[in-house]
Amino acid sequence: MTAPSRPPLKSITDTSNGRQHADPAAARTVVGEPKGVAEGVPIAVRPDPQTGDGRYPVAWLHICAPRGTVPTATSKCLCGRDRSAVGKARVFALITDHEAHRDACPLRTPQKGRTAA
Repeated sequence: MTAPSRPPLKSITDTSNGRQHADPAAARTVVGEPKGVAEGVPIAVRPDPQTGDGRYPVAWLHICAPRGTVPTATSKCLCGRDRSAVGKARVFALITDHEAHRDACPLRTPQKGRTAA
């Protein structure tokens, strides 16, 4: 058994009516305009203009105290220090300890016996 053939969904009709269409005009380029580059994208690779001033973060103090809940805090440093506290009194103690660590951190203060370059 063979299925009955279906009629085509779209009919292709000739809409030219004997008229000839003009060829599309070729895109013109302006003299000096780079080809194949999006507008606003620099062509030459430039150095990053946002160079730092030589400073970088060494220690972080993260405090989370949403209204109506128990506050928490975390003190981290690149020297390996990683402390945390839960509760209002302990968070205040950690803040004080974090401030004291700034003066004692070996990454922030020159070590004894070494001369500054």
